[in-house]
Amino acid sequence: MFFATPALDLQLFLLINQHWRCALFDTLMPLFSSTAVLVAILAAAVIATVAKGGKRQLLYFLILLAGMGISDFSTKLAKDQIYRVRPLNAVAGTWYVDNGEWRTRSADFVRTKERGTSYPSAHAANTMTLALLALLLWPRLKRWPLLVPLITGYSRVYLGKHYPTDVLAGWLWGVVVAGAVWLIWKELERRVPSLRPV
Repeated sequence: MFFATPALDLQLFLLINQHWRCALFDTLMPLFSSTAVLVAILAAAVIATVAKGGKRQLLYFLILLAGMGISDFSTKLAKDQIYRVRPLNAVAGTWYVDNGEWRTRSADFVRTKERGTSYPSAHAANTMTLALLALLLWPRLKRWPLLVPLITGYSRVYLGKHYPTDVLAGWLWGVVVAGAVWLIWKELERRVPSLRPV
C-alpha cells in the first residue's frame, strides 16, 4: 500500500527538519533517537529498581519489555505492508545523520527508492508503549515518562527519518499496545493469585 504525503505533513516536516535547527539540537537529537542510549538507561533502571524492590519489580520490567517487543514486531509488519519511503530518501534539502556526521540532500535531489520503512515510526510506538506501561506499573512516576515518546518522536523528524504522521501513527499504536498488554496483565493477576501484589 502506498499513500502520498499530505501537504500539511510535508510542511511540518520541512519546518522541523530544515528550518527549526540549532547547534544544540544537532548534538542532542541523535542521542534522543539512539536505541543504545535507551537500552543503557533501561538497564540502569532495572538494576536500581530490582535491587530495592526484588522479584516483583523485575516482573514489571519484563512486562515492560514484552510490551515494547510486541510494539516493535507489529510496527515492522505494518512497515512491510505500507512501505512509505523515508523523507531523507524522498525530500530535497533534508538534513540527516550518516556515520555520525550531519549531511543534507541537494536542492535538486530526486527520490531514488520506491519502497521504504517510514510508516509507522517504531521508535514512536515503542517509546509510547514504554511510557504508558511505566505510568501504569509505577504510578508514582506521574506523567514524566511521557516526555520520552514526545522527545523521541520530535527527534525522528529532526533527523529526517520520519514524517510527523509516521510519528503520530506510532504514538497511537503505542497506546493500543500498552492498553492491550495492561488488560492482559490485569486479567492474569485476577486469574493467578500468586501474581497479585502482597
